[in-house]
Amino acid sequence: MAELTWENLEKAIQNCRNCPLGNGRIQAVLGRGSRDADLMFVGEGPGRQEDEQGKPFVGQAGQLLDLALKSLSFDPGDYYIANVVKCRPPMNRTPEPSEAQACMNFLRAQFSRVRPKIIVCLGAVAHGNLVSNELSISRARGKWIQKKGVWFLSTFHPAALLRDESKKLPFWQDLKLAKEKLDEIRAVST
Repeated sequence: MAELTWENLEKAIQNCRNCPLGNGRIQAVLGRGSRDADLMFVGEGPGRQEDEQGKPFVGQAGQLLDLALKSLSFDPGDYYIANVVKCRPPMNRTPEPSEAQACMNFLRAQFSRVRPKIIVCLGAVAHGNLVSNELSISRARGKWIQKKGVWFLSTFHPAALLRDESKKLPFWQDLKLAKEKLDEIRAVST
């Protein structure tokens, strides 16, 4: 899949029926943001509004993420946002491991095109599929891990903040860490 153009990748995702999620969607959701960003956010999967609009993180959780990024002076050109699964799970349930695995080549293709230096895993599904299943998101968040030259940071999914306000401060602190690492990487490369 590494040789696909963005257009062909999007077509492949729209035509995908590798798991049952493809049969119940309105549209598959590729990503949004700068396709040459140094920072990539990866969430769990599309919700209802994302399924309808074809873009990740456009619902209430996405608006919260956008507000936090703007407040921390992230420029929209700084990041790209995607999800582990590209189709909405029924009733917004957590994606099954087999569903995540069915989409993993698409996510890898996105990584190979964007070439981020930092990946922020938003929530347990992204953390478990990209970093490790050994620690819960509560225990793993806020800790940098480097894999194959890319820095990974896990934090709470913005939807978790809507259910539990006590997660807002740690989430904010984690985004500050991401901003500091982004600034550090850019300072070294200039």
